[in-house]
Amino acid sequence: MVNEIKRQDEEQELDILFARHSIYTKNRDVEYYELLFRSKDNTFDPNIADEQATFEVIVNNYANVIKDGMQKTVPCFIKVTDDLLLNNKLPDLPKGRFVLSLLGRSKITPELVAKLKELGNQGVRLALSDYDPRERRFDVLLNIVHIIKLDIQRLGMENLPGLIAKLKPFHLELLADKVESQEQYNQCATMGFSLYQGFFLSEPATVRGKKIGANKTVLLQLLTEFDRPGANAKSIEELALNDPNLTYKILKVVNSAAFNTPKEIISLSHAISLLGMAQIKRWVVIFMTTGEECAVPDLVSNMLVRGRMCEIISEMTGQHDPISHFMVGLLSQLDVLLNIEMCDLLDQMPLTNEISNAILDHKGKMGEILSDVKYYQHGDFDSVKGDVNSTVYQVAYRHSIKWADQVMKAT
Repeated sequence: MVNEIKRQDEEQELDILFARHSIYTKNRDVEYYELLFRSKDNTFDPNIADEQATFEVIVNNYANVIKDGMQKTVPCFIKVTDDLLLNNKLPDLPKGRFVLSLLGRSKITPELVAKLKELGNQGVRLALSDYDPRERRFDVLLNIVHIIKLDIQRLGMENLPGLIAKLKPFHLELLADKVESQEQYNQCATMGFSLYQGFFLSEPATVRGKKIGANKTVLLQLLTEFDRPGANAKSIEELALNDPNLTYKILKVVNSAAFNTPKEIISLSHAISLLGMAQIKRWVVIFMTTGEECAVPDLVSNMLVRGRMCEIISEMTGQHDPISHFMVGLLSQLDVLLNIEMCDLLDQMPLTNEISNAILDHKGKMGEILSDVKYYQHGDFDSVKGDVNSTVYQVAYRHSIKWADQVMKAT
């Protein structure tokens, strides 16, 4: 599997590390992705060998959103420097696919203003990051840019109403950045922000004592059965048949584009045999997440990416039992999905101590890999301490996004 992943991505190797952060609407749909990357100056580098190939990789791997089984492409924010804009280093960008994000440290010269006006007249979407209302140099940009990003932590929640009133005449899209809790999200929504970014979807709105729903009971029984020494396709089938919806899901997965399997399935145990016990165990864990009502698709997708990436890194570093690494990665955000504190959640699940400790405290090798994958997902590339080359993380991340998209379509 590792060689296959390397071969698939061999022609798309980039000299730059990419991760993506979601930018949401009020309905928590993904409207944009912000591309986070590491290069010499942490800004977009147009000098990659084949610019068109680079854009193809970005659009095809980092800009796709799956919702209700359908795929759509959303624009990506990319940071640009004054030098990139003024010295004609910016390559032709696919129309409507990118938003140019101007940095707060930019020098607002007449030349830069003229260039931004020119780009705007060409239909290029422009955003201003790091806006500070105390710096009057930004005022001239308020009639040019389309989106303004407000760091609510730095500006202070109490100062936002007055600032929003000041910006209202310019008819800008206001993006609340660094939204880190449900409470902050609700306050920003009331104030009139149209876009939101931050970790407010990464923390559970916990309800102490809440139990896993009854529809998860069969899934938990299956997880226990998988760890029984005598477990086989028939014993798994006997449990799965107690949930007709689960039976349908397994059969649907076998017939999905994610697997090259025969179309004629004579029984559920036949389907289980075709996929193998390890694959079925993986899908049982996936069904713990994708079957949750009112789940935010982007959160579920990120959970899938994390699980798959943990699995790939474990294989590339020679760890035993990669499927356990997958479970650690995927379940590490189950508390957010179910709104149950993680310690309470783990008490209700038949997981080994090794897996539970990795999820809860990042202990052991599984916990170390989980930490590295979380750092990578957040774009904190320098904190990744793994045993493999940084490019391997990029390849694993890109592959995991593709795989998560397939799963979201299949389920």
